[in-house]
Amino acid sequence: MYGAILGDMIGSPYEFDQNNIKTKEFPLFRPESQFTDDSVMTVAVADALMKIRERGLEEAADRSENSDEDQEIRFIITQSLKKWGNRYPDAGYGVRFIKWLRIGNGPYGSYGNGSAMRVSPAGWLYDTMEKTREMARYTSVVTHDHPEGIKGAEAVAAVVFLARTGASKDDIKAYIEGEFGYDLSRTCDEIRPSYHHVESCQKTVPEAVTAFLEGQDFVDVIRTAVSLGGDCDTLTCIAGSMAEAFYGVPEDLTEECRARLTPDMLNVVDRFYAADINGTVF
Repeated sequence: MYGAILGDMIGSPYEFDQNNIKTKEFPLFRPESQFTDDSVMTVAVADALMKIRERGLEEAADRSENSDEDQEIRFIITQSLKKWGNRYPDAGYGVRFIKWLRIGNGPYGSYGNGSAMRVSPAGWLYDTMEKTREMARYTSVVTHDHPEGIKGAEAVAAVVFLARTGASKDDIKAYIEGEFGYDLSRTCDEIRPSYHHVESCQKTVPEAVTAFLEGQDFVDVIRTAVSLGGDCDTLTCIAGSMAEAFYGVPEDLTEECRARLTPDMLNVVDRFYAADINGTVF
């Protein structure tokens, strides 16, 4: 989670085309480097998935679409997104998501990158790719039920899963290209000049994966993602979640992150890292 939240914080001053900097040379933290909706929703997903895991709902043998277990999983995720979103209503949500927070009762066909920026906890909590992708789908479909929205969420969770389980970057690239059909052939130098603010999974997830693949360490991934521009708090949130799984997060950046989070968010973060994931305490 630290990787995603740090990516959001560090990228936030440079969001929108007029603020893009198109360079890797910038201060990692500025006074306005604060969490946005990307971090709030990442916390919301982590909170929901831990509750689902504690209740064993994802392991129910007879779970199928519209079963009691299926509906409870969707309900827990929905309620968590609404709880956290309404707790931090000014975090920078999209117009359609704001409406959903207030009065929405079901998904609204979105392929926005919101499904991808919040999904990274799903990449940590399960011991198979199949389960990781299944739970990533759940975190998306309660709002972003367009095939591209679901695909974006699954792809990000898949990279996190592969990165934390020892896959090489070459293997990760091959998996994402083969399973999801994203074009990862462009370099960041090729992407950067014309890349601009687009809030779709299709125009955010491949660029975030490319920034992760090119980055040489955690900080370099963050700097590379910010340098691309566009919706760079979300793009860097996604890339940062992948970088954490592959490289870990430097301790000094973890402390910077914690200093910018609220007590209730820290409570979820601490519970997440104390969770027994595949027999290991993170």
